Amino acid sequence: MTQSRNLITDVAGLRIGNAQDAGLGSGVTVALFDEPAVTSVFAMGGAPATRETDLLDPDKMVPAIHGVVLSGGSAFGLDASSGVQACLREQGIGFAVRDALVPLVSQASIFDLVNGGDKDWGRYPPYRELGYEAARQAGPDFALGTAGGGYGATTANLKGGLGSASALTSSGHTVGALVVVNSIASAVIGDGPHFWAGALEEGREFGGHGHPARVGPDHRRLVWKGGPQPATTIALVATDAVLTKAQAKRLAVASHAGLARGLRFSHALFDGDTIFAAATGRRPLGDEAAEFTELTALAADCLSRAIARGVYEATALPYPGAQPAWRDRFALA
Repeated sequence: MTQSRNLITDVAGLRIGNAQDAGLGSGVTVALFDEPAVTSVFAMGGAPATRETDLLDPDKMVPAIHGVVLSGGSAFGLDASSGVQACLREQGIGFAVRDALVPLVSQASIFDLVNGGDKDWGRYPPYRELGYEAARQAGPDFALGTAGGGYGATTANLKGGLGSASALTSSGHTVGALVVVNSIASAVIGDGPHFWAGALEEGREFGGHGHPARVGPDHRRLVWKGGPQPATTIALVATDAVLTKAQAKRLAVASHAGLARGLRFSHALFDGDTIFAAATGRRPLGDEAAEFTELTALAADCLSRAIARGVYEATALPYPGAQPAWRDRFALA
């Protein structure tokens, strides 16, 4: 059963902020932790764009980090973390090294450079300022769809976007997912309106269409963005459980099942599919093996649902020839 917001912020100890630029056709989403969170990451796509991910390996010294950034802009968008660091440093937040404070912020970016927005930004891209603004606005409630890091996102056939979902385990732990859906492939079965994640839907969180009576060969026909165009679905899954860094790594690995169930298809050569997993450490695990296994299963489910919500909530970009949104085609279906 999902909690009241049905957002990743149902997990105690984190806040989300969005900032976007309509002319640019891109944006930034930031997750900030109230206290440093044990975090790891796993990338299965063939073309990831990331920053500060090596420090998240279980064998690395840093025990926890202060935030995660999901942005547009491809490699240019990795500047967003600098803006987030600036915002955190102003608040006296960072990893202490003698008299220095270094905010630890990890990031992944999507490729949204050919979506119709004006990318002629001059010498330096605008993502640092967008990152700062997203961090400044971080709170428990945030917009989905064409917002933040999902502003310029697209899929093979419908506008992509920012999605989120949450769930409660049988032992009382909260788990949630936040995703920027910019897939090379499709989140809907055939031409829609049904989502691949339809069997996992809670209530009518993405339209209540379920699955078609039969998924035939035509529904399974592969479609993807034309030409060698990179495309990435990037995500953060989070829980209030107390986890080790190795368990956070395993949670990130297991959550990739959510991409495989929410999209047809994922982890391709031109994908940068990357998932962060964070533990805010509010509730210890009891029966560790059983409760952790349930966490991994529900995190993947939340990610599939969040993918569908990101597409369901999206609106078309304000440019000629922009990709249609799910609501443009199926709102009355």
